[in-house]
Amino acid sequence: MVTITVEGLSVTLAGRPVLAGIDARLEPGALIGVIGPNGAGKSTLARAMLGLLPGTAGAVLVDGQAVTALPAGVRARMMAYLPQGQMLEWPLTVERLVALGRLPRLGPMSRIGAADHSAIERAMARADVLGLRDRTATGLSGGERARALLARALAVEAPVLVADEPLAALDPGHQLQVMALLQDLARGGMTVVAVLHDLAMAQRFCDRLLLLAGGRLVADGTPEAVLTAARLADVYGVTAWTGEVAGRRMVMPVARI
Repeated sequence: MVTITVEGLSVTLAGRPVLAGIDARLEPGALIGVIGPNGAGKSTLARAMLGLLPGTAGAVLVDGQAVTALPAGVRARMMAYLPQGQMLEWPLTVERLVALGRLPRLGPMSRIGAADHSAIERAMARADVLGLRDRTATGLSGGERARALLARALAVEAPVLVADEPLAALDPGHQLQVMALLQDLARGGMTVVAVLHDLAMAQRFCDRLLLLAGGRLVADGTPEAVLTAARLADVYGVTAWTGEVAGRRMVMPVARI
């Protein structure tokens, strides 16, 4: 189990402040959603957590160690990353694409073994791409590609998963499936962070939400505490319906203010 601690993190990109003074402690066992309007700094925070972007102030600690001080191989085994909008250029089969997720686990010149094949099978089953295993990845639809790339991240079997917009291009059924999977992974002891735009999915599945606006953390807590009518109006500029469906509290943006 791995804990990520963000301490006073600020990030500047191309001379523009993108994050300012972010503090958060992300622990295993809960699905943590990062939400906020476009340009709020969500993807930047995700990449900084992984050590892919340097901070201009503050730090990101992974079990007490600075993430930027960890060797790249160690980070790759500890933290799996599903970036948003990733394109596929090489005509690999889906199975071979998912197998790339095992690279951090392999030594120099080593071959994929039985344990790796088992991990690949588990990842494809979880992401519902077993039926696509022999398809060429470059010929997949957007939703199929998104699931195949999720399977690649799952194949790492890292204790941390950071997924940036994992619901993009997915149909409603697969959106529900992916969110339930992320929830199950978190409940199983992983540290799972998902950047989300769908507030209804965030409300239904996440245990905790970090709400960013203008590069600052403006709310951190349960979905019920974060997604209030006043905050949705202030941060998103929308009115929203809130209520219960099948015993679950739901939130749905209705109109711009």
